Amino acid sequence: METTAAGRPLTCLLTTWGVTRLVLLLFVFKVFLFPGPDVTSDISVTYQGWYEVLRTGAFPAADVTWQYPPAAALAILSPGLLPFLDYASAFFVLAFLADLAVLMLLLNTGLRPGRSLRGAWLWVAGVPLLGPTVYSRYDVMVTAVAVAALVAGVRRPRVMGALTGLAVLLKVWPVLLLAGAVRRRAWGAAAVTVGVLAALFALAMPGAFAFLTFQRDRGTEVESLGALALHVARQFGWQGQVLLNYGSLEFLGPYVGVVSDVALGLTAVAFGWLLLWRLTARRFAPQTLAEAAFTAVLLFTVTSRVISPQYLVWLIGLAAVCLCFRAGRMALPAVLVLAASFVTVLEFPVFFADVVASSPLGVTLLFLRNGLLVAAAIVAAVRLWRSTVPRDAAAPPAGQAARVGEPAVSP
Repeated sequence: METTAAGRPLTCLLTTWGVTRLVLLLFVFKVFLFPGPDVTSDISVTYQGWYEVLRTGAFPAADVTWQYPPAAALAILSPGLLPFLDYASAFFVLAFLADLAVLMLLLNTGLRPGRSLRGAWLWVAGVPLLGPTVYSRYDVMVTAVAVAALVAGVRRPRVMGALTGLAVLLKVWPVLLLAGAVRRRAWGAAAVTVGVLAALFALAMPGAFAFLTFQRDRGTEVESLGALALHVARQFGWQGQVLLNYGSLEFLGPYVGVVSDVALGLTAVAFGWLLLWRLTARRFAPQTLAEAAFTAVLLFTVTSRVISPQYLVWLIGLAAVCLCFRAGRMALPAVLVLAASFVTVLEFPVFFADVVASSPLGVTLLFLRNGLLVAAAIVAAVRLWRSTVPRDAAAPPAGQAARVGEPAVSP
C-alpha cells in the first residue's frame, strides 16, 4: 500500500512529461501549427547550413551568425548520428532525448533522502511553456550538460569541472556554474578541459574562435531589457529601425550604442556584485552551488544586450536543480522564471510581430517578461546573500569556509 501511494506522484510526473513532450514533438514536426512565425526554420536553414560547412572540417568563419564557441560544432553535427532521418527530424529527436536526460538527472537527485521532486516538476512544467522553440535550438543540449555538472558538483568536483568545461565550449554561459564552487578541483578540471578542447579545435578546424568578434559587435536585440527604452522612445517619434543584424532582430539608429553601453555597464555591475558575494560568503551548504549558478545566470541574462527565448531553458534547468534541495531558498525566483516563460511564448513567437512593431501589446508583454526576470534576479541575489554571508562583520577568514557537501557554518 505504501509503495503504491509513493509511486503515484512519480507516475503522475512521468505521465505529464510524456503528454507535454508529445505535444511539443507534434508542433516541431508540424502535425499541428504553432501560432506565429515558424521557429523550426533555424534548424532546417541555419543549422543545416552550418552542418554542411562543419562536416568539411572547418568552421563557418565567414558567417556572422555563427556566434558560438567551438564545441557547438558537436551539437550542430550531432544529427549525423541518426542518418536514417533528415537533418531537422534528427535534431528534434536529439533535443527530445536531451530533455529526457535532464528529467532523469533531476529524478535521480530528487529521489534521494532529504531531497525533493519539486525540481523535476519545475522542469516538466516549465519547458512546454516555451513552446516548440525548446526543441528548435541546441540550448536544451547545453542545459543537459550544465544540469549534469551541478548534480555532480556536490560530491564529484572534478566531474563537475570537466562537464562545466565542456559546457563552456558549447555556449560560454555555463562558466557561471563555477560561481559557487569552493573546491579547487572543480576549477582546475574546468580549466584543463577548456584548454585541451580549445587547443584541439584550434589545431583541427580553422576559424574556431571567429565567434568572439561576431559576439563583440552585436547590438541591442529587440527582446532585451535595454530595448524597452527604445520601444518606448518609438512611441514618441524616435526614428530607429528594427533590422536583422548578426543573426537576430536588433535596433539600429540614434542612441542605440548608448543603450548597449549601459547594458554592458550593468553586466559589469552584476559581475562586481558576484565577486563581492564570492569574497564575503562563508556558509556553503550543499544547495549553494546550484543557487549561486542560478543567481549568476539570472543576473547576466537580465543585463545582456540579448534575451532570446531559448535563454529561459537555461534558467528553468538551473532553477530545477535548486528546487531538488528541500532546504533551498530559490522557490520564489523559480516561480517568477516559470511565469516569465509563459509570457515569453506569447512575445515569441505568438505576438512577435507586435514586439517588432513596438505595438502596445508587444511592449506590454516585454515589460511583463523582463520585469519578472528582473524581479527573479533581485530576489535570488538577496536570498543567496542572506543564506551565505554572515551578518557579523567579524566573519571568519575565507580558508574556514565550509566545503560544499558539509554542514553550513552558522555566523
